[in-house]
Amino acid sequence: MAELNIVFIASEASPLAKTGGLADVTGSLPHALQLLGHRVTVIMPFYRQHIAASGIQTVPLHIHIEMWADGVQRHCPLHEAVVDGLHYLLVEQDDLFDREGIYGPAGGAYEDNLLRFMLFDRVALEAAAHLARDVDIIHCHDWQTGMIPLLLSTQYQHYPSIAHARCLYTIHNLAYQGIFGADWIHRLGIPSHHFHPGDYEFHGQINCMKAGIASAHAVTTVSPSYAEEILTPQYGCHVDGFLNDHSDKLSGIVNGLNIEQWDPLTDSHIAANYGAGKIAGKKQCKVALQQQCGLTVSVDTPLMVLISRLAEQKGIDLLLENARYWSDRGYQLVVLGSGDTHCEMMLRKLAGNHPDSIYFWRGFNEALARQIYAGGDMFLMPSRFEPCGLGQLMAMRYGTVPVVRATGGLKDTVIDHASNPATSTGFHFTKESPLDFDVAVEKAIAVYRQPRKWSAIRNRALKRNSSWQASASDYVSLYQQLLEQ
Repeated sequence: MAELNIVFIASEASPLAKTGGLADVTGSLPHALQLLGHRVTVIMPFYRQHIAASGIQTVPLHIHIEMWADGVQRHCPLHEAVVDGLHYLLVEQDDLFDREGIYGPAGGAYEDNLLRFMLFDRVALEAAAHLARDVDIIHCHDWQTGMIPLLLSTQYQHYPSIAHARCLYTIHNLAYQGIFGADWIHRLGIPSHHFHPGDYEFHGQINCMKAGIASAHAVTTVSPSYAEEILTPQYGCHVDGFLNDHSDKLSGIVNGLNIEQWDPLTDSHIAANYGAGKIAGKKQCKVALQQQCGLTVSVDTPLMVLISRLAEQKGIDLLLENARYWSDRGYQLVVLGSGDTHCEMMLRKLAGNHPDSIYFWRGFNEALARQIYAGGDMFLMPSRFEPCGLGQLMAMRYGTVPVVRATGGLKDTVIDHASNPATSTGFHFTKESPLDFDVAVEKAIAVYRQPRKWSAIRNRALKRNSSWQASASDYVSLYQQLLEQ
C-alpha cells in the first residue's frame, strides 16, 4: 500500500492540550496511522498556557501566515512540536488562543469562538498547502473544523498541493454543532451562497457541523451504533433529517486506546502492577484506593467507580438516585469528575453523609484516575448517549468490569453478560431510569459474588484488544476508497 500524506486538523490533541475524548483520538490515532506506514501531520492552535503545562517543547518555524479576519489583518506564526515521532504544527494567535480555557471559561463558551476557529481553519489550510508533499487526506474533527471542507471546495482550490485532497469529517459529539449568528458570514468571508437549509443554514443561523457534513467527501462518527442512532429524532439533535440526506457517506469507526500508555502491567501510578494471569496486584490496588479515599478497607465489598463529566448526558442523575441505597446495602462508590453544580453539591452531600462508603473528588486528577481504574471492581457509565466513550475501554484495560447503558459506543465495545455469558466483558441496561440502572448493578454484584464467573469476565475485559490497530486500518481503507472515487 502506497504511503498516504494525511493531515489532521483539530481544535485539541493530547498530550499538548486536552478537554476530553477528542484530544485522545487526535493524539493517538495519528500514531497508529504512522505505524501502518503513512505520513501524518496534526495541525492545532498554539494554546501557549496549556502546551507549557504539558511540558512539551515547541520550536518556532519562522513561517508566518497573513490572514484577514473580522476586519483585521492578522500575522500568524507557526510552531512545531514532535511527540514520539508525530509532527504537530501549531497556529499562534495569543489574543485568541492563549487563554485559560480552550473553548471558554468554566461552564461557558467564548463569544468569539467562531472568529477563533474560522481563523484557525484558514491558517491550517494554508499551512497544509505549504507541506513538502501534496496532501492526500484532510481529516477534520467536530464543529471547530466544520467549515474546512466547505472552504477547501470553494476558496482554497487555487493551492495545487491541497486542491485534490479528499476530506473526511468526524463527528465526535453531535450535541455540539457550533451555532452562531448569521452576521459572521460577511465578517469572516464565509461563502454566503451555501447559506441555505441544504447546507450550513440552521434556523437563520450558521451551523458549522452542518457545513462539514454537507461538504466533506465522507463523514464518520466514533462508533457504528452512534452512526445509526444520530439518524433518529431521539439522538439526531435536530439535524437527523439533514443527516439522513447524507447517510450514503456516513459510517462509524469505533475509537481505540494508546495501550502502551494505559497498561496495568507498567503503570507507575498504581499501588501494584498486574495483568491477565497475574491478577494479585489488583486486590492491592483496591485496598490502596479504599485507604486513600477513607473507605472501609475490605477486599470483599463491591467497589463501584465512576470517572466522568458531571452532566445530564452522562446519566449522573441516575447514579444520584441510587447512591444512598447502594451505600445502605453495603456497597462502596468512588466518583471523580466535575460539571453541573447541582450534581457536585449532591455528591459532596452523599460523601459527607456516608464517608465510609462514598468518596467524591471534584475535578480531574490523572494519577487518581488511574488508581480508580485499577482499584475498582465495577465501572459505571449510565450515559443517555455516548458517541464512543473511552472510560469503559480504560476500565476494561484495567480489569474493572463496566456496567453501561446500551447506547452508542458503549453498546459496541462492552459485551453484555445476559446476552452473551460465555464472551461477556460487562453488563448492559437499556432504559434511562434509576430502576433499570440499579437492576443492572445488582446483576453485576450477583456475579461478583461468584468468584469463578467474575474472574472469567474480568479476564476477558483485561484481554480485550482496545488498541487503535483495527480502527486505524478501517480509517486507511476509507481513505483509500475516497481517493479512488
